[in-house]
Amino acid sequence: MVSQDGVQLGELVLVGGVRPAHAVRVHREALHVLRSSLDAAHVDAYSGDAWPPEVLHSYERALSLARDEVVRGSRSGRSDLGMGIDIDVQDDGQFEVLSDLVPYTIHAEGWREGRLVFSASDSGTALWIEVTQEQEVALLSRLGLLGIPSDALTVLAPWHY
Repeated sequence: MVSQDGVQLGELVLVGGVRPAHAVRVHREALHVLRSSLDAAHVDAYSGDAWPPEVLHSYERALSLARDEVVRGSRSGRSDLGMGIDIDVQDDGQFEVLSDLVPYTIHAEGWREGRLVFSASDSGTALWIEVTQEQEVALLSRLGLLGIPSDALTVLAPWHY
C-alpha cells in the first residue's frame, strides 16, 4: 500500500497464540514506534479481564481524563466515561496511560492525519498497525532486543478482488 505522499506502507497484525507477556510488549513497542507520527488517539477504560495491579494508576488517570472532558464540555455528562477517552499522545503522562492500558483494553485506536494506523482490541489479543518500512524495521529491532521473536507479528496480506 502507498500513502498519499508516496510512502510505502505495510500492515502488521499480532499473531494468535503469542505468549501474553510478549503480547503486552508488542502492543507497547508498536505504540512507541508510532508515537511521533500519531496525532490523535483514544482508549476505552474497559478490559475483558481484571486490570493488572501495575496499571491501575493509569486506569484511574484515564477515568480522570474523561471526567475532565465532561467539565470542559467536550464530552457529554451522559456518555459512558470509560469509552473513547481522548489521549494527547504528545503529553508524556497521557501517552503513558495509553501505553499502560493498550495491552489490556477492549479497544484503543491511534490516528495520523485522519487515517487509522493503530488498533488494539479484545483485551490484548488483537493488534493491527500500519507502518512505514522504517517503522517496521525499528519495531522488529526493538522486539528482538527484548527477546521477542519477529514472528509475533505477521504482514497482513492485501485484499485481491
